[in-house]
Order: sequence, then structure tokens, then C-alpha cells
Amino acid sequence: MQFFVDTAEVAEIAELAEAGLVDGVTTNPSLILKSGRNILEVTREICALVDGPVSAEVTAVKLDEMVAEGRRLAEIAPNIAIKLPLTWDGLKACRILTGEGRMVNVTLCFSAAQALLAARAGATFISPFIGRLDDINLDGLDLIADIRRIYDNYGFQTKILAASIRSVNHVTEVAKIGADVATVPPGVLRALVRHPLTDRGLEQFLADWARTGQRIL
Repeated sequence: MQFFVDTAEVAEIAELAEAGLVDGVTTNPSLILKSGRNILEVTREICALVDGPVSAEVTAVKLDEMVAEGRRLAEIAPNIAIKLPLTWDGLKACRILTGEGRMVNVTLCFSAAQALLAARAGATFISPFIGRLDDINLDGLDLIADIRRIYDNYGFQTKILAASIRSVNHVTEVAKIGADVATVPPGVLRALVRHPLTDRGLEQFLADWARTGQRIL
């Protein structure tokens, strides 16, 4: 499973990319607002940091404007994935833009039926929001499993990009189900490495090493 980092903070992306943990980046209007940056400028910087797909989201809701914004965003760099909402106009825009050879990430997916339509429209990625489903007492992981089964049944090439991830457990579970990508906030991505028994074991090894009086260098 690939890891995308869900942020528009350039410093965070650069640090994680140095560790080889970033296969791509996802942004959205809320993350752009949080960054306080111009969308075109910050997206260009992010695209220069990572080789993989960088999702940049349109803000238009009408077909013609979506397509125009998508084309403008795609001019930023070759690795831009145009992010479109899962609406009728969004699906039409997806068909047009993928037909032009552009990557498209269809976002705000909350049902398997929606994911089926996105795949039929030629989406490169589908972004089911598992955390937001959990927030309303539905199991977001069930949605990932349903989409995986449907896509496998019919050989759809659209990649499942598990989004709205809130915890380490979410990451582990979507990997077990077979999501192609998890887009993860920086804090959750860092938390994947931590375990109390790892910390305790390292502490014991270092204490025992100190008692030997030896040095490697």
C-alpha cells in the first residue's frame, strides 16, 4: 500500500519525504486555508518535492468551470492529480479530463454506488472518507471493503485512496482490506512507527550496552 501525506505544509512534506515515506500528497481547500499560502504557489512547491501524484482540488461546481480549473491546475506540474467532487458535473468533468490523459482524484465518496460511478467515469483515484462515516456511526472500513470487492469483480483500474484517516488502526485496517493508497495526516504517519514495547526494548538494550563499557566508533 502506498502512503500519501494529507497536508499542504511544505516543511512537513519535505521531512517525511526524506524518510522515503511519501508516495504522493493530497490537498484540499481546507488544507490550503490552513497553510495560509496561495494555492498555485504552494502546490508548485509540493510537486517539486515529490515524484508521485499531488492532488489539487477544483473549487468550481459547474462542469465548464470545473474543467477549466482542472486544466489550470494541471499546468502546474506533470504529477498533478486533479481533484473533483463526486457530483454529476464532477463525473462529467472526470470523463473529459481523463480523456485528455490527466490524472483525476474523485473525492468526497461515501457509498460504494458512488465509487462504481467514478470508476465508470475513468477516475484514476477514488477517495472514500472513512473517518467522516465513523463520525455518523457508520463503519467507514466497510465502505473500503465494498469498493474493493466491486472493483475486483469487474477489473476496474481506479485506485482506492482511503481518506479521512484518523488513527493508526485505520491505516492497518485499510491495508488489510486492500486499499491501494492511504492518505494520512503527518501526525498519524509518524505514529505508525511508535510502540511502547519498542521504546522499552531500546531502553533496555542501551542500558545493557552502557554496562559493557564498549564503543563502536
